[in-house]
Amino acid sequence: MDGTGGNWATVGRRSRGGRRVHGQREKRKGKSVGLRIGTLNVGTMTGKGRELADMMERRKVDILCVQETRWKGSKAHSIGAGFKLFYYGVDSKRNGVGVVLKEEFVRNVLEVERVSDRVMSLKLEIEGVMLNVVSGYAPQVGCELEEKERFWSELDEVMESILMDMLVRGTEVMRR
Repeated sequence: MDGTGGNWATVGRRSRGGRRVHGQREKRKGKSVGLRIGTLNVGTMTGKGRELADMMERRKVDILCVQETRWKGSKAHSIGAGFKLFYYGVDSKRNGVGVVLKEEFVRNVLEVERVSDRVMSLKLEIEGVMLNVVSGYAPQVGCELEEKERFWSELDEVMESILMDMLVRGTEVMRR
């Protein structure tokens, strides 16, 4: 990536030494929804909004989870070129997570859960398909055991909440 200071991690196979995002497709009632999703440790978001938006546009990424934003607060912020960042952080010196969406998907956001400066999730409905996006930033090797245990506990709670929501929706659909 051009100077953003992060490592680009994606879903898919390697292509000529580089990494490539493959669209994830889910078929439902004859529909196909194609999205490009990625994750990136940005090192800091300060001064990188437009650069990140340009990179997402070039790589045709629709949703990007970002870690180590180092922004304090819990807001949604336009970063330019038709992208919006939902973020959460408690300290401008460390941690912070976020999810960047293409503007066309912002109106599809049903819920934003900002759990901690290491875990947040977004629930979207795109073309009738429910999508839960979780951005997590695991503690590094040198961090205290307590911080690591707290992260895994928070992540477990978010995943269990998503699973319970899916089960409830599945039960409601079956009753109809």
